Amino acid sequence: MNLPTLKLLGTLLGLVAGAVFIWQAYTTFQARYVRPFDNQATFFDGARLQLPRELAGPGPVRVVHFWDPACPCNVGNQQHLADLMQRFKDRGVTFHVLQKRGTRGYLPDDLAGLKPLGNLPGSEHLPASPAVAIWDRQGQLAYFGPYSEGAVCNAANSFIEPILNALLEGRPVSASNTLAVGCYCPWAG
Repeated sequence: MNLPTLKLLGTLLGLVAGAVFIWQAYTTFQARYVRPFDNQATFFDGARLQLPRELAGPGPVRVVHFWDPACPCNVGNQQHLADLMQRFKDRGVTFHVLQKRGTRGYLPDDLAGLKPLGNLPGSEHLPASPAVAIWDRQGQLAYFGPYSEGAVCNAANSFIEPILNALLEGRPVSASNTLAVGCYCPWAG
């Protein structure tokens, strides 16, 4: 074989190896992070949820964010949660986070104001996350369920802003059982 033929073979071999590498990276990314949005409904039942003793009873409106660091569905709601914290933290609302047991991860810097909870009685029965629970000023569960319905979460399709506004205006809310379709990851297990 002459030198130009060897160079051509080397170039072709390099192109094939590069294509194989790119294909492998793409399929690994897709298998790990890209999930199809399915229209399976999830039922959020808050009957067993209770505030821990240190938060129970009368006080501010309390929001608890249920967070699984491995869930790709968090991406959309984390910016929304940061916006909620900015809008409502000075209006008598406290924000807390319960991380899924056995997981590791760090919240983005704009969610550093979330107060971590070590435990929340009844949370082992959560069907999925991301989810949110809201207790009124008397310590009664007012809402439990997703931030919104659909593939993405933002203020335009959120259930949370109207509930927080109603509670802050002194109007009662009772929505602790919710059926919704959206991007969720199983909580149990």
